[in-house]
Amino acid sequence: MSLLRAASVALSAAALALTSACATTSDSARPAFSSAAQATETTPAAELRLGYFANVTHAGAVYGVGAGTYQAALGADTALRTQVFNAGPAAVEALFAGSLDAAYLGPNPSINAFVKSQGEAVRIVAGATSGGASLVVQPEITGIEQLRGTILATPQTGGTQDVALRTWLASHGLQTDLRGAGDATIRAQENAQTLREFQAGRIAGGWVPEPWASRLVLEGGGKVLVDEKTLWPGGRFVTTQLIVRTQYLRDHPQTVEALIRGQVEADRAIAADPAGAKRVINAELSTLTGKALAPATIDRAFASIEITEDPVASSLRTSAEHGFATGLVKQADLTGIYDLTILRKVLGKDVDDAGLGPATEGTS
Repeated sequence: MSLLRAASVALSAAALALTSACATTSDSARPAFSSAAQATETTPAAELRLGYFANVTHAGAVYGVGAGTYQAALGADTALRTQVFNAGPAAVEALFAGSLDAAYLGPNPSINAFVKSQGEAVRIVAGATSGGASLVVQPEITGIEQLRGTILATPQTGGTQDVALRTWLASHGLQTDLRGAGDATIRAQENAQTLREFQAGRIAGGWVPEPWASRLVLEGGGKVLVDEKTLWPGGRFVTTQLIVRTQYLRDHPQTVEALIRGQVEADRAIAADPAGAKRVINAELSTLTGKALAPATIDRAFASIEITEDPVASSLRTSAEHGFATGLVKQADLTGIYDLTILRKVLGKDVDDAGLGPATEGTS
């Protein structure tokens, strides 16, 4: 299984390298329906190309792939091909290039994909994780004014944590421009590099997802200045959600349903046996990153997240407003960004889309 996934990653990466520089949303990405309920599929897709991150905030996907739960749900007729990303914007480029069919992403890259494609390229079909992001800083920093003139890291410009950091800084009077320059400097870089530079004292901190926030604390000696949960009503906000190319959703709703069923099964397995799930996830993270997490790190990281299929849609509205305010995302109407038809079927209950589902059922 691991060799197959490794080959898949190499092939997908090669395809992305050839196409991402000129990636656009073609006419084939245009939806011919408002809801997945209107589409039919006579045979499963030959393959499903899935992107996700080697993060604890993607625990359901990491477990589902590592334990074989996703492949089992898809069945023998559909090959699962996976590709691992550091941050959402790169995964969006892969979706636009046609080298991915579905991906687990944060809210802001999902919004950006929807807006850039004029509401055509992607749909959010399920939630995955709430919580699990923090601003961790050097131990001597006690307040925001000490961040003035410093360097702070995020996983990628325009990503979920990047927008969160910019929004929080602006709310306290520290301004940054689109390049990340200003009262504080925001540097977009891989999370592993953030840990190294934090340990070396070359950056003041980073707004990062789990397990990197826990690693900055436990391995870097940092402290949490902002747990993002404290900024949201009830401490709930979408960190990770499942998005699918609209064309793929139209052509292969049965396969998307199988993927969602696999996610639900993986989520239930994690809830039923957290200790066993952590072992599976840590083994998979070791394969993907070359290093397993220390037990204290994975325990701390897990304590900060909620694994849920609920997309916490109301928080996406707020995230969109934050993204628009940064100038990194063009202002737009997000009606239609959700299609939770299949999720509702799988769960057997209603799931709130905050009024951002299909504009009119039964129309194109």
